Amino acid sequence: MLYKFKSKAGGDVIMLGADGDRLMHIIGREPAAQGILLVADMPAALRALEAAVLADERAPEPSTAGDTEAGDEARVAERAGFRVALRQRAWPLMDLIRRALSAEHDVLWGV
Repeated sequence: MLYKFKSKAGGDVIMLGADGDRLMHIIGREPAAQGILLVADMPAALRALEAAVLADERAPEPSTAGDTEAGDEARVAERAGFRVALRQRAWPLMDLIRRALSAEHDVLWGV
C-alpha cells in the first residue's frame, strides 16, 4: 500500500506502506487506507514524531557481531551504511503537518 498525504497547505507526500505504517503508529493511529489528521490533533502528532526521531538518533548502532546469515538484507544494508534514519523518513510528513497546522488545514490520505 502507498500513502499519499494531502493538504491544501502544501504539496502531496507519497510514502511506501511500511514507512507510512510506522509513522501512523508513532502518531497513535492504526494504519488505514484512508484517514484524516485534524488541525487539533497536529501538535500532538508533531510532538510524537519529534520524540521518535530523537529516540531513533540516540539509539545505539545495531551490532553486527554474529550476523552471518546472508539472507538478512536489512542488516547487510546497515553494515554497508545504507540505513535510512527515521528523521529522513518522517521529515516530509512533519513538514506537511507544520504547514497545515500553520494554515489551519487538515491532512488527508487515501482520498
